[in-house]
Amino acid sequence: MKPLVVEQVMKHYGDKTAVNNISLEVSEGEIYGLLGANGAGKTTTMRMVLGLIYPDGGSIKYNGKPYSNEQLSRLGYLPEERGLYPKIRVCDQIVYLSQLRGMSRKDADQNLKYWLERFEVPEYYNKRVEELSKGNQQKIQFIAAVNHRPSIVIMDEAFSGLDPVNVELLKSTVKELRDAGTSILFSTHRMEHVEELCRNITILHRSNTVLKGSIKDIKKQYPRERVILSTENSVQGLESISGVTGVKLQEYGYEIGIENEAVGGEILRHAMAQSTITRFEIKEPTLNEIFIKTVGDRNE
Repeated sequence: MKPLVVEQVMKHYGDKTAVNNISLEVSEGEIYGLLGANGAGKTTTMRMVLGLIYPDGGSIKYNGKPYSNEQLSRLGYLPEERGLYPKIRVCDQIVYLSQLRGMSRKDADQNLKYWLERFEVPEYYNKRVEELSKGNQQKIQFIAAVNHRPSIVIMDEAFSGLDPVNVELLKSTVKELRDAGTSILFSTHRMEHVEELCRNITILHRSNTVLKGSIKDIKKQYPRERVILSTENSVQGLESISGVTGVKLQEYGYEIGIENEAVGGEILRHAMAQSTITRFEIKEPTLNEIFIKTVGDRNE
């Protein structure tokens, strides 16, 4: 039984359809990507999963059961718009929020200290949130979402406002939660994070699902249109090869646009006649390229 099942969910506001027949399933120990441009329906979907608003049609099940106060205690939420109280101490705030989700004060305090140590900021225990940098406030917001040990976590732009070092720290923590069995619904505009963390995704556009499935299978549906070529010496005449749509000189060598994969063989033969090849790869499309092709030309 899947921890989270969203089935044919709809939400209307007057004559506007915010979410139209969206379905997805998140397995135990899975990070599921929910993607879309602004206004696509992501936030409305997440709010329905959280029970903040109710769908007008369809169903949402948590381990096979409908939404209830019992289910609420098993949910964690990291919102895009941060909502911590700036003048309240970190310890008072996190412990209180955990208690609201059914955790004892002792366990909440003990777990908070674990997370502060995990993020290498134990000295923040007695600090007010307003005393922390934006990045460290983000860490505390993350702790607020997971301190009560939820089995399902909804993360909206989890890494915004973080420097590269802290992004890596938080990513490794999210992976640990996944490996421990937590089910995570993950939304972001950073496609490279989705490719690294998620196995399955849904892409929304104007309230509808336009692409859904495993990233691996989705990529197979799109042609490979780039060749990466590195050589010991320069190669002349790449632009003149039939089927080549463009050549860019990069630090690693050449990035060559192609009409279809068959052109790759001709590029390789052409380059081998002039130099030693150190790298040759027909690149699969990135998720960012797929996203742009899927929703970028649809009059957003």
